[in-house]
Amino acid sequence: MRILLINGPNLNLLGTRQPEVYGHDTLDDIVAKVQSRARELAAEVTAMQSNHEGAIIDFIQQHQAAADGMIINPGAFGHYSYAIRDAIAGSSLTTVEVHISNVHAREHFRERSMLSGVCKGVIVGLGWRGYLYALDLLVESAKEGE
Repeated sequence: MRILLINGPNLNLLGTRQPEVYGHDTLDDIVAKVQSRARELAAEVTAMQSNHEGAIIDFIQQHQAAADGMIINPGAFGHYSYAIRDAIAGSSLTTVEVHISNVHAREHFRERSMLSGVCKGVIVGLGWRGYLYALDLLVESAKEGE
């Protein structure tokens, strides 16, 4: 089982950017935890991070044929990127949207996601653990044929 793990803008600053909101783990720490869990589940994770919308779309298009599912933390792109939404929808990959913070308890503009409608589910506010829950869901769903 192959899973794409995509992180959007500013997530490269995790660990130093607003640790009271996002925690102290770096993106490398989180990716390592996801890859470790993936090994336990006999899955493989291909991770990327970009501050550029087009790079995320290119990554999805380049890797979708070899993947079985996708986890995406779109960062701020989730609130307005129709282009990433279209890339997810066009990929036909089972996708889980993850947000480290509880976007519903923050600024009003963060409450709406353009991506949620093309994702199997959305995990918000559970910190880095949300990525692991997303991975577990994707692997279990594939085994169950969902």
